Amino acid sequence: MSQSCNSRHFSWLMKSCFPNPNHTSPNSFSHPHSHIRLPLNVPDHCSLPTTVSSLPNDLLLECLSRVPPSSLPALSLVCLRWARLVQSPYFFDLRRRLGRLENFVFAVSATDSGLYAASLRFHNDADALWKVAFFLPNDAVSLGSFHGLLSHARLSAVGHRIFIIGRNSMVSYDTWSGTVVARSGMIFHRKKFATAVVSGKIYAAGGGSRTSAVEEYDPDSDTWRVVAHGPRKRYGCIGASVDGVFYVIGGLKIGASVDESSRAANAEAHVYASSMDLYDVEARTWLRSRAVPGGGCVVAACAAAGHVYVLASHAVELSFWRFDARRRTTSNSNNGSSVNSGFGEWCRLKSPPLLAQVRLDSTVRFSCVGVGVKVVLVQVTGCIDDLLRRSGRGLRGLREGLVLLYDSAGGDWSRGADLPEVIRHAACVSVEC
Repeated sequence: MSQSCNSRHFSWLMKSCFPNPNHTSPNSFSHPHSHIRLPLNVPDHCSLPTTVSSLPNDLLLECLSRVPPSSLPALSLVCLRWARLVQSPYFFDLRRRLGRLENFVFAVSATDSGLYAASLRFHNDADALWKVAFFLPNDAVSLGSFHGLLSHARLSAVGHRIFIIGRNSMVSYDTWSGTVVARSGMIFHRKKFATAVVSGKIYAAGGGSRTSAVEEYDPDSDTWRVVAHGPRKRYGCIGASVDGVFYVIGGLKIGASVDESSRAANAEAHVYASSMDLYDVEARTWLRSRAVPGGGCVVAACAAAGHVYVLASHAVELSFWRFDARRRTTSNSNNGSSVNSGFGEWCRLKSPPLLAQVRLDSTVRFSCVGVGVKVVLVQVTGCIDDLLRRSGRGLRGLREGLVLLYDSAGGDWSRGADLPEVIRHAACVSVEC
């Protein structure tokens, strides 16, 4: 990308990024923010034209954050400076405060011919439908890579980019431009692992028998590094993040000792399947683990509005729980500083309206994502129709791709638009852009 703007094919606003090339002044100084040469000793009666490029970064961000969503893809193409600004967390924070960010759920799946991405926009339109985009393999990402990624992939969103993380490779999908680009894979090969985004970086844990390492990915430098080692090795775990804490939830124990008794091994596996390990990213420390009340096996989890939501299976029924993950602080009487005094409590919520007495096994899998104050539960694989037939009950229209919405404010479940039929065995993620 060019270090400077090319104004030939852009609007007046983008053209104004250029100062007048014919204007020179022997006396000038460097602006501390934008590194633009500005003249000194200008008479009061002289009026200099103001260009966008002469604005410091904070004022330029204020301007760019107010553009309509349809213009966002073009902003990053103006010049390298603009590209960096619109990719920064400050840009998204400004748009969030201005109420200009929109919430989407993306579901991504692979077929024999390419990659599908379906998006569902959350707004006041109750009849909103999924929009599907299709991507063919290219020189950077082969069709084989698509299949390998989606078989056990985890999705993480940083800004408007979705990172599709496979066991030994990764690609990023730009929701603005619709492009798919190859990225660096994790250091350790993992399968059915946990991921979450904290402060613009992706964290991965679990899913590997050879390591308990927690890896951190920096999208700006496209590099992974080990930042910690987990207290347990988990397989099939799920990740979430709230208030700077990376939650590694559920899964099975990896590397059980052969001399353990069957009863002890089963008890420990049960503890793994219903527990959460908490990693404080800023402090680089592990906090006290938490367990889902009533046990059960965690089959889906996500974070939304300061809480961690967990869907647990009890063989023949589902339970739905909320953990208050907002940090509580108390004042230190010695020096007046604030001290973290822990978190809130667990609360059992209304279970999703699925059939009771249906045994949940490996043929049924759910994806759970938080979108604002809502929790979106998607049945992403397995054949519910077959399960319903075996149970002797009516079909009730349930099938793969069922979407249920939980409103945390009202405490009720509702039916959302089903996934399109072309989306199968999908991985889902929430995107704010």
